[in-house]
Amino acid sequence: MENPPMNFSPILANALNFAFEKSTIEGKVTISLLVLLSLFSWTVIINKALQVRKARRRTREFIEAFRAVRDPLELARAGKEFDGSPAYEVYSAGTEELTYHLKNNPVTVKPGAKGIGGAADLGQTDVFARTQAVKVSQGSFESVLVAMDRTVSAETLSLEKGMIVLTTAVAGGPFIGLLGTVWGVMETFSGIAIAKSASLTAMAPGVAGALIATVVGLFVAIPAMFAYNLMITSVRGITQELDNFNSELGTALEHQYVDQRPLADEIADALRNMGLPGLDPVRSGTAQDKNPANRA
Repeated sequence: MENPPMNFSPILANALNFAFEKSTIEGKVTISLLVLLSLFSWTVIINKALQVRKARRRTREFIEAFRAVRDPLELARAGKEFDGSPAYEVYSAGTEELTYHLKNNPVTVKPGAKGIGGAADLGQTDVFARTQAVKVSQGSFESVLVAMDRTVSAETLSLEKGMIVLTTAVAGGPFIGLLGTVWGVMETFSGIAIAKSASLTAMAPGVAGALIATVVGLFVAIPAMFAYNLMITSVRGITQELDNFNSELGTALEHQYVDQRPLADEIADALRNMGLPGLDPVRSGTAQDKNPANRA
């Protein structure tokens, strides 16, 4: 006795195939729109997953390399690049702007000047910062901070780009499917009313063809919902890490490359550079205080 051939066709596939065949033209158009939306959402999901994975990996590598050096400009001067890392893009923008000001708007500070090598600073600055002779003014450093903040915003927008497709799939998929279902049910009942036959056999194909639109809408929305929640959490984590690094980099650059001397010392240095040592207000005031005749 021969065994009957086994049918490996899945029941769900048979049901979907039957329902799709019995759906109306409007239902098939709705399903086609949902399939197109699903293709867009899966494209975004895959691309965004690869982007976030690369951003995390490259950012981790970059931050480890950045924290391993004393001079914050060392990586830029060595020509090292970390493509795909949002933190590196912030670093690149900041160091490029700082390098421009060091070259075109430098502030030359003698290592022995107050605020650079004085004994009072030994506990506050490291050896490199105290011996760094070429720095930038606070005004020039403001443009460096602006360049860094602008890059942070640009990288955040890049990470969030395309997420609107997922939110559209989550919010719009079920409603588009429901529209197709309601339209199909309406067509089915209209046909039954015209045929004057209310049997289950007459209703079932039309109702099945109408319900498939809602099923496809849920198939579109459910993966997009889980992917969106996962992606948005990852993007927020990277964005927070990016903000923290922006503050860390700004502090490191300011610590070593920004002129922190008091205004009086800056004026005195400028006068000496002009060849007018007699107009040095700091030294003149100090000399007068030391003169016993002036104190008398």
